[in-house]
Order: sequence, then C-alpha cells, then structure tokens
Amino acid sequence: SDLEVKGTLAKLLATEDLIIEHRQVDTASFDVDRRLLTLPIWDRASETVYDLLVAHEVGHALFTPNEDVWGVPMGFVNITEDARIEKLIKRKYPGLPKTFYRGYQEMQDDDFFDIADEDLDAMNLADRINLYFKIGSFVKINFSAEEQQFVNQTAEAETFDEAVEAAKAIFLYMKSPEEEKVDESQSGQEGDSDQINEEGQDSESNESTDDN
Repeated sequence: SDLEVKGTLAKLLATEDLIIEHRQVDTASFDVDRRLLTLPIWDRASETVYDLLVAHEVGHALFTPNEDVWGVPMGFVNITEDARIEKLIKRKYPGLPKTFYRGYQEMQDDDFFDIADEDLDAMNLADRINLYFKIGSFVKINFSAEEQQFVNQTAEAETFDEAVEAAKAIFLYMKSPEEEKVDESQSGQEGDSDQINEEGQDSESNESTDDN
C-alpha cells in the first residue's frame, strides 16, 4: 500500500530500521527513545503532505538526541527543534526543500494550523515563531525588533543544545514581567496554547504522545 511505501521511505531516509506504525492520529510523530515513527491514516493528506510528514519525523530520527531537557517546557523545545531538524534534513537531502514548501503550502491552504480566523499579531511569541518556520512563506507573521532576535536565534541553531537555548530564551522572555501579553498559564506549562499544543505534538522531541 501507499502507507507501506512511506514507511519504507522513512527507513531509507533515516538509514535505520525504524518501527513504523500507521494509526488514526491527527498527525505524525516520532518517539526518539523507542525509535517509533507513527504515520496518520489520513484521507485528506496528499502525497506531498505525507512526504513532508515523513521527512519531518525522519529529521527527528536523524538529528534529535534522546536527552532529557531541564528548565524549559518541552512545548517550547519542540518549536525550536522543529526549525532546526527541518533545516538539517533539507540540507542533507537537497530534493526535500520543494517537498516542504509545497507540503506546507497545501497545509496552509487547508487551514491545518487553524489560523483562518485568528489575529496572528495577537498570538504569543512562541506560536508566531512556530508558524513562521512552517508557513512563513505563505502568511505574513510580524515580530518586533526585540522579538526578531529570538527568531534569528532559532534559525541559527545547528546543535540540539543551541535549539534548547533558543527555546529557553523564548520561554524566559515570555515569562518576564515586561511581556504583558502572556499570562501565567501560557508561559508556565507545556502546550497551554493551541499552537504549541498542536505543533508540540507534531514534533515529538523527547516524549511520546499519541499525536504528532
């Protein structure tokens, strides 16, 4: 079947015999500890979107270490690590930038990120950074000069430690008293905002969840 082909593709790209599961889940995920890649049985996903999901999770398989992270909620690390592993896998496989571009374009057209009725400027910094690195080619996402430094730090991260440092910097900035927009619940817990939740799941860094 097509799904079996995607599983084989994932193993080839990851250069290891990953465990592949096909399940009724919202999106793809990778468990770095169990080496388990879960792909959604998803009627609406095109070939291109599936390829993007596979490539993204293989990026975690190749580049996300099985390490515990302290001092920053995983929802924030997932955002910066997503940006890093997508950059690295596109660099490793030069055919993938087009796949990511087209796949995210299609996801945005389908409003996968559920932002059609949202005021993007009112979203918190972490959510805007997450969207910027995924669909920033198709949606205008604004940052203040101060916020831009966190976007740059995320973009420049080459190592997992650097991605964690970027996540920590975003988290501390959002927690700081000057950053009035973020209430305690948003900054203090993993996945409290919809977008962190959705995409934190999409890119499982260190914990296994049932969705992406």
